[in-house]
Amino acid sequence: MKQINYTAEIVKNIFIIIILIFAFLGIYLMINVSLKDNAQFSRSPWLLEAPFHWENFIYAWQYIAPNIFNTVFVAFTTTIFSIVLAIIGAFFFARFKTFGSEFLFYVFIILMMYPGVANMVPEFKLISALGLYNTFWALIIPGVAGAQAMVIYIFRNFIEDIPHDLFDAAEVDGCSILGQIWNIVVPMSLPIIGTLGILRIIGEWNSFVGPLIFLRDSNRQLISVALLHLEGEYTKQWGQLMAGYTIASIPLIIIFIFCMKLFVQGLSEGAIKG
Repeated sequence: MKQINYTAEIVKNIFIIIILIFAFLGIYLMINVSLKDNAQFSRSPWLLEAPFHWENFIYAWQYIAPNIFNTVFVAFTTTIFSIVLAIIGAFFFARFKTFGSEFLFYVFIILMMYPGVANMVPEFKLISALGLYNTFWALIIPGVAGAQAMVIYIFRNFIEDIPHDLFDAAEVDGCSILGQIWNIVVPMSLPIIGTLGILRIIGEWNSFVGPLIFLRDSNRQLISVALLHLEGEYTKQWGQLMAGYTIASIPLIIIFIFCMKLFVQGLSEGAIKG
């Protein structure tokens, strides 16, 4: 019978607790400050202090509520299109080894090394020429295009590991290419889809430069830019500001809680391998 090394277990648990403390310290401080006014924050920045100013959340919600719905629409639309198009592209690179397809794949992958900020000027001119400036499509289309290289790279590695006999049997049964993707690839890659979906939603949720440049009207802005305006011009109301950040974090926390199983499973099955 294997003996338990209690010293090693204690050291391991202490290490995990320390990591958890650092991980949740930022969340605690955000919620802590969101319940205070500026005087309480100056007097006791680290500890909770009564009375709690719940009105900070009411003010922040009234200020940023429309921007949250804008962010949800852009983040989910971009993620769905990114995943769907990437699966189709990855299926092509994984299943159809034609002349030059491997070279084309690696040329495509080089795009992962290209910094998105360096592309802002030509992207702005293209968006303006297409008449998409100050619309959500000015964020969705570049977001979908920019995500393709990384997502295709991950899906292609996964699809190549699926036994080819499954696809051959499907072809014999008369299944089309889209049918093979829907009936074989999608069910087997749900954990990876969940992992990449969460990462894409978080990325779009935290996007700042694109919304700041491509959206002019404040009622169309995303939450990241709206929180910047919540800071105020002369005096920062730290409680209202942190209440806004807390509200903005809640949708991501809810998504992660419901998709945590898929997220962990996707990572363990090699969603980020390579």
